[in-house]
Amino acid sequence: MQGLDEFIPTEVKAAYLNQLLKVGFDTVDFGSFVSPKAIPQLRDTVDVLKRLDLSETHSKLLAIVANTRGAEEAANWSEISHFGFPLSISETFQKRNTNKSISEALKSVEEIQGICKRSNRTLVIYISMGFGNPYGDPYDLSTVEEFTTLLSELEIKIISLADTIGVSSPDQIKYLFNTLVPKFPAIEFGAHLHSNPATAVQKIEAAYLSGCQRFDGAIRGFGGCPMAEDELVGNLATEAILAYLKSEDALPNLDLKEFANSLIMADSIFPKH
Repeated sequence: MQGLDEFIPTEVKAAYLNQLLKVGFDTVDFGSFVSPKAIPQLRDTVDVLKRLDLSETHSKLLAIVANTRGAEEAANWSEISHFGFPLSISETFQKRNTNKSISEALKSVEEIQGICKRSNRTLVIYISMGFGNPYGDPYDLSTVEEFTTLLSELEIKIISLADTIGVSSPDQIKYLFNTLVPKFPAIEFGAHLHSNPATAVQKIEAAYLSGCQRFDGAIRGFGGCPMAEDELVGNLATEAILAYLKSEDALPNLDLKEFANSLIMADSIFPKH
């Protein structure tokens, strides 16, 4: 929702999220404790949270935070178990996304991890621009490993490798997961890939067969990062991920009837594109 200019009413957001909570996903990324000036669409995160029905779901709630203040605010809500922080390999994108340098962002990660440990939360780090960037900033696959080493030293338990602008190739994906998963066994590695539909299945397959342990998706592939480029590159479509996992006999235990209802609801909320 974050890249849409037209404000989606709070009650509509909550209804959609409540529908997703019925499906049984491991984690639902429901909102953001960042500046409403930066992401005006998510300025009602607290009001949305108050409308969520968590009585019959085992799904965990994740909120994005961009600084220590946001993490402290999120920590006031016991319903939120996971905080997500975007840490970029690209200096330009880190500045655009969180108004910080990479070194400042790493300091924030350390502080937020401290908050998570004290409040029994889990910090999820997205390594943004993990497959390249459009700004001409230096990039090398070894840099991802260097960042992962730093995060491992901070005892980060979940890292999602993020292709923020949809430039990853299956070979890149295979290399990173095949390198990182065995080297850092204490970390759960995920794929947060943006992609056009034509190449999505190849990327899902490359990640899964190389040891990816979690996939981030959005129904119909809606969304994208409004801080990256002028044109949004959509997320991996949740239904494409599930179709692939089904073909591998690895489909998670989800309520597929409720998922079908979620697809219908998404079509009524999001613009067609």
